[in-house]
Amino acid sequence: MKSLKLTLVFLSFFGITFAQDLSLKDLTVDHKINPIGIDNNQPRFSWKIIGTGYNIMQTAYLLRVATDEKFSSSKIVWQSGKIESDESILQMYKGPELKSGQRYFWQVKIWDNKERESKWSSTAYWEMGLLSQSEWKAKWIEMNGDTSRYSPSPHFRKEFISTKTIAIARVYVTSHGFYELQLNGKKVGDQVLTPGWTSYGKRLQYQVYDVTNMLLKGNNAIGAVLGDGWYRGTLAWGNNWAIYGKKLGILLQLKITYADGSESIIASDETWKASNDGAIRMNDIYNGETYDATKKLTGWNNPGYDDKNWQSVKIGNYNNGNLIASEGPPIRKIQEIKPVKIFRTPKGKLVVDMGQNMVGWLRLKVSGNKGTVVTLRHAEVLDKSGEFYTTNLRAAKCQLTYTLAGTGEEIYEPRFTFMGFRFVEVTGFPGELTIDNLTGVVVHSDMTVTGSYECSNPLINQLQHNIQWGQKGNFVDVPTDCPQRDERLGWTGDAQAFCRTAAYNMDVSSFFTKWLKDVSADQKPAGEIPFVIPDILNKQGSLTGGTSAGWGDVCVISPWTMYQVYGDKKILETQYLSMKAWIEYIRKKAGDSYIWKDGSVFGDWLFYHPPVNNHTESDGYTDHDFIATAFYAYSTSILGQAAEALGKAEDAKTYADLFNKIKEVFINEYVTKAGRVGTNSQTSYVLALKFNLLPENLRSKAAEFLVNDIKNRDNHLSTGFLGTPYLCHVLSENGYTETAYDLLLQESYPSWLYPVKMGATTIWERWDGEKTDSTFQDPGMNSFNHYAYGAIGDWMYRISAGIETMGPGYKHIIIQPHVSKKLTYSRASFESSYGPIGSGWEKKDGKIIIKVRVPANTSATIILQAANQDKVTEGNRALSQNIYLKDIRIADNKISMEAGSGEYVFEISI
Repeated sequence: MKSLKLTLVFLSFFGITFAQDLSLKDLTVDHKINPIGIDNNQPRFSWKIIGTGYNIMQTAYLLRVATDEKFSSSKIVWQSGKIESDESILQMYKGPELKSGQRYFWQVKIWDNKERESKWSSTAYWEMGLLSQSEWKAKWIEMNGDTSRYSPSPHFRKEFISTKTIAIARVYVTSHGFYELQLNGKKVGDQVLTPGWTSYGKRLQYQVYDVTNMLLKGNNAIGAVLGDGWYRGTLAWGNNWAIYGKKLGILLQLKITYADGSESIIASDETWKASNDGAIRMNDIYNGETYDATKKLTGWNNPGYDDKNWQSVKIGNYNNGNLIASEGPPIRKIQEIKPVKIFRTPKGKLVVDMGQNMVGWLRLKVSGNKGTVVTLRHAEVLDKSGEFYTTNLRAAKCQLTYTLAGTGEEIYEPRFTFMGFRFVEVTGFPGELTIDNLTGVVVHSDMTVTGSYECSNPLINQLQHNIQWGQKGNFVDVPTDCPQRDERLGWTGDAQAFCRTAAYNMDVSSFFTKWLKDVSADQKPAGEIPFVIPDILNKQGSLTGGTSAGWGDVCVISPWTMYQVYGDKKILETQYLSMKAWIEYIRKKAGDSYIWKDGSVFGDWLFYHPPVNNHTESDGYTDHDFIATAFYAYSTSILGQAAEALGKAEDAKTYADLFNKIKEVFINEYVTKAGRVGTNSQTSYVLALKFNLLPENLRSKAAEFLVNDIKNRDNHLSTGFLGTPYLCHVLSENGYTETAYDLLLQESYPSWLYPVKMGATTIWERWDGEKTDSTFQDPGMNSFNHYAYGAIGDWMYRISAGIETMGPGYKHIIIQPHVSKKLTYSRASFESSYGPIGSGWEKKDGKIIIKVRVPANTSATIILQAANQDKVTEGNRALSQNIYLKDIRIADNKISMEAGSGEYVFEISI
């Protein structure tokens, strides 16, 4: 047998090299770069370290904050003093009280363990929002009579004069419904679908814009056009609308600071005027937008416009106690894609293929006669005959209707709707439709991409692509289940299942920080977590909502996950009462039996089972009380760990003891002496093993039973939404990584690659959304963009490529790539809070090459699959000759060692 050599080499494929000397980059405040409008009185600072050499560790830092970017002594607000610490993320401001609307500049410098001192970092800043309700001078304004469904969009405007030289100008604005803000003929900012979606009655975000360069000396005009949005538009099934209110309105104030130090405020009030005679005749999230360009109010957003026919506004009476600064990443137009094909269906329909199931809208470029109507209908798939298919959209029309003004080339894109689609049916287009006439505008929360994964199997690479696009399409201010049908809600179970994968792919720190506060806000007094957040299912009689195991547990699992990924203890502090209330709710329900009966509404949602069996007895079915009790135990265990992290020793002991009691009862109720678990379903074994609910002496037998079930299904899974995220992890943790690879690489139904083989470009809701005969599953629930099963991405990063954290925030990293005979390479990179981490392996020229990157100010445990240290070298040297590798150990056919920051080269002959 030929020997294989394992080599760890420099990370050229990550495209990153260490900088010279010692410097700092990527300065953030509360996870954001130069945020404007925050309401945290003790913001937290983070920075990343770059420099030459290995094993770079910060030993001290110095922060300074000023009100000007030159840091003149009279403008210094706070200096931390030299703080002996290796902490470089989320270090708290501890200076004087911060002032509303003030911009603060900050810098940091550090010292490292090589006795080097950095220069001051580049200057970063943040700006405070309005810190008290009394600072809002604006009044809510509405349009009289604007209370009807699908009514035209109201426009609001105000003209004012500025005669002085302007130094600074800021707009603070929010709305009931969507708004698009205009100033002197131009759109303000690049955000869309503002003010985003929160639990409006309790938390309504406002945005802050720097408009200094948009104001004119002399006459100015400010205005806004509103859309129904989540506030008044259609939400959920059952033809429900106006769940939050029927009256659209805006609250706006423009604060101008002049060069002479004087100030003025232009606020929404009785002096504004309104009209709904504009071009947007109808708008709705589910049903699209109707735009009549012949009715466009040309010039309405410029000074000098004749608004004599506009009406006076109505003042709305609302308590502004629910106003909060924006917390999550803004929704933006992120990228554009062009169609790949325009064709006629067998029935003659004109259809455009965008080549990608995307979320956003189309930009239309068209020329034609006045009054010509062009209609765009959106769909995810074509049916078996190649025809346009919209049945799975249920009641959502997903339609854009544009009436031409006849003024030459016209360009239109909607403002107040979004669709999930790959295919577009076009009717009424004048002339020949070409690719140049349409552009896909991809819209989602603007989250920085932090992760990449790639391997030698192109189907797996497409799967990773699909996972990332599923996240893009469903992270539109809230983590929704789907982006296309009449639903698009913040289903908690989906978010719970996917949040760790999401945090590898993109920086979701502020996204989940914001959304989890809505989870707390909508939590019921007894502690229940609603099915969806924001909770709209309990707001109207025709909609019903409740709570369910695995769904409500998002309030515990997701904060803990964010803490593990970002090292942000504040998210635990903020969510702790919610976490505890959920466990106490279940505790009361379970009582002294410790079994949570009737706690699971959805079970292991959409698990695979043969169609010949009924639902309750089908092969693969997992008992609902088993699921509820397992998640009760798991969340209790996490709560105990969170309490310990927060220094709540009494709670930590209470919930550790409670977990042990639940575990004892669980074993007696659901585990046999032979190691059989629950209903013998895959999910039964997965949850029991992952949640540490088995006696130690039965873990290996249970894992064996799980593997046997997989093998008996010819290497197929049968898990649903709750079992799937943990399935491959459980296999790897119990010595069956090759079986996990078998599942990952399985191409026939049910599997992750079956949809890929069927042409999917996003993750499907069902394992067989499209059947092998090209017919579809139940159209009542068959989304082709549903990220939950994309949770396998977490295993690809953590196990296949081998990037894991030991403790919170990747301060100490575990690098343990798992080489498989079934691939020739697997690699991943992850931009952690400290910097880029890389790990990957490749078989090449009779060797296995492993590449690793450890960022500055962190350390790593590197674990290699090798049994003999004498056959391992680093950079053509014996391991013992590398001064940067410490504590080399051999156990269980693995070599482990401790390493500081840097890039390394290993070679192992096997």
